[in-house]
Amino acid sequence: MLYRAYLQISNFISNALAVIKSPQVENFIKLLEDAYKNDRRILVIGAGRSGLVGRAFAMRLKHLGFDVYVLGDTIVSPVRKDDIVIAISGSGRTALIVTAAEAAKTVGAKVIAITSFIDSPLARLADVVVEIPGRTKISHVEDYFARQVLGLHEPLAPLGTLFEDCAAVFLDAVIAELMHRFGKTEEDLRQEHANIEV
Repeated sequence: MLYRAYLQISNFISNALAVIKSPQVENFIKLLEDAYKNDRRILVIGAGRSGLVGRAFAMRLKHLGFDVYVLGDTIVSPVRKDDIVIAISGSGRTALIVTAAEAAKTVGAKVIAITSFIDSPLARLADVVVEIPGRTKISHVEDYFARQVLGLHEPLAPLGTLFEDCAAVFLDAVIAELMHRFGKTEEDLRQEHANIEV
């Protein structure tokens, strides 16, 4: 079972690239570039395992030199006009995340939704949406073609695992793209890595 699940998850992630929309990705990366060049703050928000994916992404953004925070941490600077809020929710319906995104909009921040559902409350209020395929806790991929491309049948990965794993790999790839665009090396990131740890 372990090997079957491993192959199913890795195949899903590989096949997801065929359905991730490049204009959405480019809009997302352009907002991040703008935030970097103009000293905009970034707040990453997500609940549960999506929150853990967000924390990993925020850490790499920090290593790249972004002014980045994670909702729920003790030290979080206020979000201002034109700052960026990256909201991660497979369903796009997680109440805490939707409420936080709404609050960000009221101060003029730009909201980026990372979700599987373009018609979700989170996606509807976002300035930029990046659709990441995945089976979530509330639903599965309905479109027959998308299911076939992704190899999605009766998944061995429970609940939101496929979305969360796919989002983690996608966001790591975004970091690689930003490194390329900024001319940063692994050594540059290492210089920004924590040197006092417990």
